[in-house]
Amino acid sequence: MSQYLVFVGAIVALLGALFYIRDIFRLKTRPNRVTWLMWSIAPLIAFVAELAKGVGLAAIPVFMVGFCPLLIFIASFAKNNSYWKLGRFDYLCGLLSGAALLFWGITNEPDVAIFFAILSDAFAALPTVIKSWKYPETESSIAYITGLFVALTSFFALKMWNFTELAFPIYLVIVDIILISVLWKNKIFAK
Repeated sequence: MSQYLVFVGAIVALLGALFYIRDIFRLKTRPNRVTWLMWSIAPLIAFVAELAKGVGLAAIPVFMVGFCPLLIFIASFAKNNSYWKLGRFDYLCGLLSGAALLFWGITNEPDVAIFFAILSDAFAALPTVIKSWKYPETESSIAYITGLFVALTSFFALKMWNFTELAFPIYLVIVDIILISVLWKNKIFAK
């Protein structure tokens, strides 16, 4: 029964994305488009790879972790000045993220695809982690809090405790904790 918690996680993920999009329209949040685009591509590829390896309900959170950033990426085009201005570092991370996805395409092995999807996602996360550290007022933690919840729901639906099923959810937990910590650093370490 607990494996069905992934459906609750999917709803929470969608709600988190909708709240983040609301903050975009209110100009409270300025997403980095490179990050959000790559955050949509890498998990969706990992989702397809997991399906190819027979992962069941545990793949739903990975899908949502790709689908919701796609919604956010699309929403970032809705208003002028609702996105973060990109620099060389952002493009370099996007290029490295894309290269990691290309290496997956060359290998065509699901476990390798998951590894490179994680690598791609991590490169995509770097610009937002740095932006969040320097300018926390340009980010909303709601997407990362709900993302953490969604990633944690994966563990309730695992059939086998192997790399294919564990790797991406573990990575997602780590990256969401990092982003939440960066955004809350002033509250956590207040004097």
